[in-house]
Amino acid sequence: MKRLLSVLLVLALLSAAVPALAETTLEKIARTGTLTIGTRRASPPFGFVNKNNEWVGFSIDLVEQAIKPVVERKLGKPVKVEKKESTPATRIPLLATGAVDLIAGTMTDTRPRRESVDFSLTFFVTGAQFLVKKGSPIRGIQDIAGKRIAAQQGSTNARIIRERVPGAQLREFPDQPAAFQALTQGQVDAYTNDGIQLAGLKAKAPTPADWVIVGDFYSYEPYGMALRKNDSDFRQVVNVGLMEAIESGKYAELYEKWFGARGEVPYPLTPENQRFLQMQVVPK
Repeated sequence: MKRLLSVLLVLALLSAAVPALAETTLEKIARTGTLTIGTRRASPPFGFVNKNNEWVGFSIDLVEQAIKPVVERKLGKPVKVEKKESTPATRIPLLATGAVDLIAGTMTDTRPRRESVDFSLTFFVTGAQFLVKKGSPIRGIQDIAGKRIAAQQGSTNARIIRERVPGAQLREFPDQPAAFQALTQGQVDAYTNDGIQLAGLKAKAPTPADWVIVGDFYSYEPYGMALRKNDSDFRQVVNVGLMEAIESGKYAELYEKWFGARGEVPYPLTPENQRFLQMQVVPK
């Protein structure tokens, strides 16, 4: 009898869990009225807290001004955007547990990550480089054997360094501020990250002239927005939002706001990257 009761209890719990597990992202957003995104608090200009204590950035603007309108159009009702902090180490677990619906930050679309999550189309392309103190002998990846190199936990940069330069003394940190602090205190010789993120970090440093970004790209880093696997309806909505922004000029407007000559981090959009973005737009 006890065994039968135990089996019945397990079945009851499983049946109760099935509706939650079967709920799609769009159904969840419709039920809650909220699109919850995982983004960054210290990765200017993609996601960061500004001097007015406002959570802002390029990735956040893309969600609020490009993706949110399409979600609302699809659902036929207004929704709000809620932000939660995500880091390279926490963003996939946050998606898997349903704590967030979309990762909108600086996440590289890679084959290993596609085993756990799906990605939108690419909305930004960069590559990994190094941030060093002015006068450092490090000029690129060819110079880091035996050197103390900081990277973020769970980043593609850390994986590549381990694979390509096993002689480097790789030290991983939970986030960008911690890694940069280690660099400023002389605990490491260089900090490696995607070039655009290093540019943002340098621009926000107390004395930007003290720091130099060095080396050719040693990786290809296409940023996509990550979402739960096999949720094709939501992925389509996200992609339509991004495609419409690229096609209408909204993407260019937001890019100029954050990366233009007067933006947070001047980083001109190359003709090659502009063509790449346009090639992803599916004709209506």
